[in-house]
Amino acid sequence: MTETISRSGPTVPRRAVRVGAGATATTIACVLPVFLVGGLAVQLGDELGFSPTGLGLAVSVYFGISALASVPSGALVERYGPTPIARAAIGLSAGSLLAVAGLARSYPVLVALLALSAAANALGQLASNAVLAEHVPAHRQGLSFGVKQAAIPVSTLLAGAAVPTVALTAGWRWAFVAAAAAALAALPAVPRSGRDRRTRTASAGRGGGTAALVVVGLAATLAAGAANALGTFLVDSSAARGLSPGLAGLTLTLGSAVCVAARVGVGWLADRRTGGHVVVVAGLLVAGSVGLVLLAVAGTAPLVVGVVLGFGLGWSWPGLLNFAVVRLHPQAPAAATSITQTGVYAGGCVGPLGLGALAGTAGYPTMWLTAAIAMLLAALLMLLTTRRTLSPTPPGPTSPGPTPRRS
Repeated sequence: MTETISRSGPTVPRRAVRVGAGATATTIACVLPVFLVGGLAVQLGDELGFSPTGLGLAVSVYFGISALASVPSGALVERYGPTPIARAAIGLSAGSLLAVAGLARSYPVLVALLALSAAANALGQLASNAVLAEHVPAHRQGLSFGVKQAAIPVSTLLAGAAVPTVALTAGWRWAFVAAAAAALAALPAVPRSGRDRRTRTASAGRGGGTAALVVVGLAATLAAGAANALGTFLVDSSAARGLSPGLAGLTLTLGSAVCVAARVGVGWLADRRTGGHVVVVAGLLVAGSVGLVLLAVAGTAPLVVGVVLGFGLGWSWPGLLNFAVVRLHPQAPAAATSITQTGVYAGGCVGPLGLGALAGTAGYPTMWLTAAIAMLLAALLMLLTTRRTLSPTPPGPTSPGPTPRRS
């Protein structure tokens, strides 16, 4: 009998815990390149000769390529299974990190290598979604998706830690070498898949929810574009309000910590609901938009409350959205989430560019109000795709839950 980690309430197989840890490790390994470039932007910019504008362009290219690669990546996961795709994604991410360490002698080369690593991001995210849908019991999938998505802000903390520990001592190139080694260390954690991929591919087209998923993807574009402005412009916006550089930086630290806790907490609560997850996402976006409005209001108290609401609610929904889509399309989780994930990546690409240009011409208060409107529109689009519209795929032999491991 499978061992469990709980003696009371619904028990969780130890294998499911290992799978969740493996999916989280895969996610961190595959997004390390972009966050490491951001964390080491000062050192990279000094040597390769690019400004913060150049950094923004590089990150936008990264998310743009991720958006373009998302749907093809979902098809690959459904065709070949999450295990080989996850391993390939980790290998591609590690290879990109090593290539930056050894070959990035100019800004265009850095952007090209970062664009290459974007494919690893798309592949790793969707492989992780599929493996969680396959191996984690349905009553714990919400928490698992929340933890996996919380790994992304954790990656920013790891990238920040690389600055004093490696970049300022041995040099930024060795920081990329160390990150590549850390990424490769995630390979043993990738779980084996036991599901019949041919059955899943054949059933991927059933359910008729593609149009609804496209609407959700559009909503995710608006929501992610607005939420990404938090991480991109919060420090500069806070400094423009009169905060010292140290306190302005602490606002981002506060927001990141709240975001990690909120993503896990929202996932944990989702396991205690029987449905209506997309409606909850819409509610989180409405609350997040209130936080963005508060960021446009002068004063320290509105700033703190706005950061907590903006990060804690307005940026806590990605794991819940993946969980909802997987529950509604259990026989093709990678293909289904590839559509909505395209929207998330598109928002990460165009949001900071557009809102940054608006901040430069009209000021930060106008930018935050515009971002709030975009988040409200995203909530409205989410509400248009209710449970009746996002028709779940009929349950079959490949419904979510733990499956026996092949011997």
